Amino acid sequence: MTQQFHDHVLSDEALAQLFNEARSYNDWLDKDVSDEQLHAIWDLLKMAPTSANMQPVRIVWVKSDDQKAKLAKCASEGNRDKIKAAPVTAVIGYDIDFHEELPWLFPHTDAKSWFEGDEEGRKEGAFRNSSLQGAYLILAARAVGLDCGPMSGFDQDKVNEAFFGDEPRHRVNFICSVGYGDPKSIFDRSPRPDFDKFNRIV
Repeated sequence: MTQQFHDHVLSDEALAQLFNEARSYNDWLDKDVSDEQLHAIWDLLKMAPTSANMQPVRIVWVKSDDQKAKLAKCASEGNRDKIKAAPVTAVIGYDIDFHEELPWLFPHTDAKSWFEGDEEGRKEGAFRNSSLQGAYLILAARAVGLDCGPMSGFDQDKVNEAFFGDEPRHRVNFICSVGYGDPKSIFDRSPRPDFDKFNRIV
């Protein structure tokens, strides 16, 4: 039976770690991230919701120096050193043909048929839901004690060729460095809007 947590609110300390005190880092301490930590991130993010449990995200964890250099060449100039310095950078992609996995991911109905013959719809769904999963990755990394530095400054075609060349139905969404952030690399937090600025209740 699924345990319910409706009456349980996370502690201020937990909320600070996930949101209120967490920052996006531009440089990294010289401290490794283990494969076990990457597995722990995955084991959390996969539990969060996607439409019809489609799980379209496909992640390449870039750890070796030669692969970091290859990814850095695909990035904008301001992001290259960030990638090289980080212990690992996740190339967060999505599978346009995610529906092929739905018979086991969503077994109680024929969800695969919903997407067959509709590639544009699959692209839209895969991008939207992999964006969700990329955000889950950031929260999962923070939950296991790591920091993140998400980036969108890169050449999409170059990243696809370099890291998804053998999977032509996969596309990059964004990239995100993961590790132990160097506090010296951040500046004062930018403003955040109050509720009434960008919300309305109807």
